[in-house]
Amino acid sequence: MTRPRVVIVGGGFGGLAAARRLARAPVDVLLIDAENHHCFQPLLYQAATAALAPSEIAWPIRHVLRGQANATVLMATVLAVDADRQTVTSSAGEFAYDFLMLSTGSTHSYFGHDAWERHAPSLKTIADAIAIRSRTLKAFERAEAAEDPEERARLLTFAIIGGGPTGVELAGALAELARRTLPPEFRRSNPARARILLVEAGLRLLPSFPNRLSEVARRSLIRRGVEVLTGTKVEDVRDGVIVADGRQIDVGGAIVWAAGVRSSPAGRWLDAPRDHSGRTRVEPNLAAPGRPNVFVIGDAAAVVGPDGRQAPGLAPAAKQMGAYVARVIRARLEGRPEPAPFRYRDEGSLATIGRNAALVKIGPVSLTGFPGWVFWSAAHIYFLIGARSRFFVAVSWAWSYVSFQRGARLITRA
Repeated sequence: MTRPRVVIVGGGFGGLAAARRLARAPVDVLLIDAENHHCFQPLLYQAATAALAPSEIAWPIRHVLRGQANATVLMATVLAVDADRQTVTSSAGEFAYDFLMLSTGSTHSYFGHDAWERHAPSLKTIADAIAIRSRTLKAFERAEAAEDPEERARLLTFAIIGGGPTGVELAGALAELARRTLPPEFRRSNPARARILLVEAGLRLLPSFPNRLSEVARRSLIRRGVEVLTGTKVEDVRDGVIVADGRQIDVGGAIVWAAGVRSSPAGRWLDAPRDHSGRTRVEPNLAAPGRPNVFVIGDAAAVVGPDGRQAPGLAPAAKQMGAYVARVIRARLEGRPEPAPFRYRDEGSLATIGRNAALVKIGPVSLTGFPGWVFWSAAHIYFLIGARSRFFVAVSWAWSYVSFQRGARLITRA
């Protein structure tokens, strides 16, 4: 007899959590992703700043699910969903489903200025991290070759737009690269003179953190030589130039976009109600409205809990949603009542500013400085996939801590 088929679109945190929770369920799981790997996005900024190699924060999806006999993985791009016919159309063909789970994530929003993406790439994928790493390292190399002091200063100017966790972590890591790692290796230029701008339209950094921790982050970045520009709106981005509050700033180094997100096209595929960011408004059990066998999770879903608060676009939330939907599917197959409506369990917020400095907020507990950095490091190592990755990341961080060196400083050609 043919078993029910669960099609999962997206091999991120939510999709993988669901697939693994269905390992012993009487279903066939088909996971479709445009990439062949799962990326640990919280550490992408470290790949972009040469602290870690991409292979240390990404794993082939097939390898992750290699021991799961009921799981098939396809590298393909999903093009459309026909919820009436219960089919998914992809670059690898059309597939019927009994249950569908859309875990398609999000991308950065340029607030209607999509032309800016060419000059200010965002950081969402391994390819983005490699491109930003190459652009950053090339700027230091070109500054070393430049004869004109003004041109050298222009090449050593970097701008990060967006003061959320990604922007803060990027700014701190870039400052350490410029001030600590590179100076002993350059003779004509001085990387420590790099000008690093962190531009945030809001009045403070890290708006999801309490005010006190936001201020700790601001002061810590300033001590590291980062120019923090809050309450500053970016009005234009061109090749090597940003315009902020009417002021033009020449940026010969990298410009990185870390402001705003928009959802994947999942909601459009289903013609379902969506919020202002394109996230699908889902039912309490994470099903799409009017489609009880279609679920939307992670960054693609606007999930409002019983307390009226929306689940954040974080890895823990996506993993909880994936595990929850797996329980719903198993309950239906076994003829049991569904679990209670989904409720996000806040596992805290973490952000690092750099060496010996991180912010941790878990319930009433707050950690900063070295204790926060130790907790942040341990938590991220714990959540990596596989003992090999945990070991190599721990060793890389330990070596970087004692030597100030970064071993992934490769400029690659596409």
